[in-house]
Amino acid sequence: MKTVNCIIESMEDDDWEAVRDIYEQGIATGNATVETQAPAWDRWNRVHRADCRLIAKDGDKVVGWAALSHVSDRDAYAGVAEVSVYVSDGYRRTGVGKLLLQSLVSTSESAGVWTLQASILVENDASIALHSACGFRRVGTRERIGCLHGRWRDTLLMERRSDVAGV
Repeated sequence: MKTVNCIIESMEDDDWEAVRDIYEQGIATGNATVETQAPAWDRWNRVHRADCRLIAKDGDKVVGWAALSHVSDRDAYAGVAEVSVYVSDGYRRTGVGKLLLQSLVSTSESAGVWTLQASILVENDASIALHSACGFRRVGTRERIGCLHGRWRDTLLMERRSDVAGV
């Protein structure tokens, strides 16, 4: 397994092209999302929290990203967010995903997020293991929650409650 020494930075607008490319690599696996293409920047930017967007860089190269999206626009759920973590093809299983998710947890708590949730396709063993290693617990399986290429897919809902925010 390759070991990578990455730095984590806040995502800037001009990182979008690299972020989109990594997202499309995840889509191509068939086990990262039921989306079939990355959205346009305007849509992605609108649904992801501006204060919780991170990239991992190996030198000058963006090799992964993590971001939070709101689960509801109701005030009562202001501290609940959904996690997205994607790592470039050549950097999976190198610790980049764990570094990103741990950094996102810390960033989210500083932003007042008390619950993180992740909806992971049940076949995505690596993502399930990653989230478990970062303190997420299994909530339950959601059956037939999304359809990808004519096949219904189940997701495992995982969550992490902060010991710092919302206490």
